[in-house]
Amino acid sequence: MAAKPIYAAGLDAGSGKTRLVVCTLEDGRLRFLGCSAVPSQGWLKGRIADQRAVSASILAALGQAEAAAGTAIESVVVGLGGPTIRGANSRGVLELGYVREIEQPDINRVVNRASHVQLQEDRMLLQLFPQDFVVDDHPGHRNPRKMLAARLEINVHIITCSVQEHNALVGAVNQAHLAVEETIFEALGACYAAVLPDERREGIAVIDIGAQSTQLVVYYGDALHLASTVRICGDHFTRDLAQGLCLSFEDAELVKLEYGAALAEPSPDNVLVDLPTPENREHRHATRRFVNQIIEARAEELFRFVRSELSRVGMDRALMGGVFLTGGGARLPDLCDVAERVLQCQARFGLPFGIQDWPETMNDPEWSTAAGLAMYSAKLKAQERRATAGWLGKLLK
Repeated sequence: MAAKPIYAAGLDAGSGKTRLVVCTLEDGRLRFLGCSAVPSQGWLKGRIADQRAVSASILAALGQAEAAAGTAIESVVVGLGGPTIRGANSRGVLELGYVREIEQPDINRVVNRASHVQLQEDRMLLQLFPQDFVVDDHPGHRNPRKMLAARLEINVHIITCSVQEHNALVGAVNQAHLAVEETIFEALGACYAAVLPDERREGIAVIDIGAQSTQLVVYYGDALHLASTVRICGDHFTRDLAQGLCLSFEDAELVKLEYGAALAEPSPDNVLVDLPTPENREHRHATRRFVNQIIEARAEELFRFVRSELSRVGMDRALMGGVFLTGGGARLPDLCDVAERVLQCQARFGLPFGIQDWPETMNDPEWSTAAGLAMYSAKLKAQERRATAGWLGKLLK
């Protein structure tokens, strides 16, 4: 009898687009089946303003993805971002009483103590990432099992979010007739899809630039050192153009997409851009260099904020692996050049890889988060299957 197929789906419910990627797990490899991307509704400044509208967008994306994949989807891993995300370091301490061998229950207990932090009202723990263990005042251990010690400590980085925002997103997904397997930080999903573990050890940052929010994660060694949000996002570029060129937000978005770039210097002074104008107004234009000067100023501000966040955790000029730009806002031409100039390290697009039959047309940073969420779903399903197989094996002995 053929084994039941394992489907893995990742939902990136962004404020600009709602994307859903569907894959299947076959012989330990993840194979692409289908996807969808629909305009998002119900978001305001990176937060849910209308849960029903968000749910309708998810339902529309689900219908298209199921049609493309040729199968029904029951559950998804969901990405959570926005201004309510916070990252902080924490520590757990466990006194073993006497010198003895450290066992797995001891590790579980010290991790549990590190997770019991005092949170403000409307805050919840989203994810926890171990950084290193301290064994009898000796730091830097990744796996202390079987070591002899009388005291065990752990340093962790915890990611928290708003309870209300988390429940609103989970509720919107449930209203679209989907179960939520797990919620994870969006930038971590993008990192999961676009960055190799070996690259993380050299020190890397993933900057996920969305329409209404920008997320940042920083890895050094095997540990997550920073998870935070940056207040500059894709819509800021559009608003700057709307103000500087006296355009509506929608017209400014068209100008940004058609003519915009993050560097003004390569644009000749004599190249003009036709500006959208109402029917009862005379035709207007602006130089392309002026358009890009507006964008370049905001791009520099974005990466200066990133640099200040890196300095806060002692990672300024320490990213030997470079910076990876993901999200729809990362598609702006020359943005990598501005990132390199401000952050003084290599910058590149974070493109999804590791999924068999991934379409070439989707080799785009805007798909990295959804792809990473699907990969995370596959990891959860594989772990669940191994655990079930082990439990059945014990019964059949």
